[in-house]
Amino acid sequence: MLKVGLTGGIGCGKTTVSQLFAERGVPIIDADIIAHDLVKLGQPALQEIANFFGKSILLADGSLNRTELRNRVFSNPREKTMLENILHPLIFADMQNKIDKLKTPYCIASIPLLFETGMCDFVDRVLVIDCPEDLQITRVKQRDNLTEERIKTIIASQVSREFRLANADEVLDNSTNNRNELAQQVETLHNSYCSTGAS
Repeated sequence: MLKVGLTGGIGCGKTTVSQLFAERGVPIIDADIIAHDLVKLGQPALQEIANFFGKSILLADGSLNRTELRNRVFSNPREKTMLENILHPLIFADMQNKIDKLKTPYCIASIPLLFETGMCDFVDRVLVIDCPEDLQITRVKQRDNLTEERIKTIIASQVSREFRLANADEVLDNSTNNRNELAQQVETLHNSYCSTGAS
């Protein structure tokens, strides 16, 4: 089976593109959803995170205080690395387990930090969703209600747009807010991936 790694900077439209592939019957294995599940109440990873970061990153009911954890790791590289060391091996093991059960010509592995985690070898093709930085900022402001300063900090913590484009096998241009145009690009890629995966 062909594994297509879908990635791109914050606000580039990864979720929308995943939905368009899903509408064509393509399985979507999403690293963010898996990460979310791994830190639910009662999961071993949540206990490991609490042991390292302390009880301050837990809410009163014992669940993860995502806002507090996000603030902690953004201001502390050592803590960010520790969190990644806990979660990333579990995320990729779970992704592979799900992929092994599929019977389709190809699947989409949505991995926002594909380049940052050094996991390009995990996939066969790298599909980058691209748009200009000012558009990223506008979209994330509208979606997440974050300040421009925080959004720029997040963008700076990711690999550069130039790096992503230089290391992509395919690029999907999402610089307009036209879903039909995006769908046409997805349809073309879908046909190509189907024929590659089936051969």
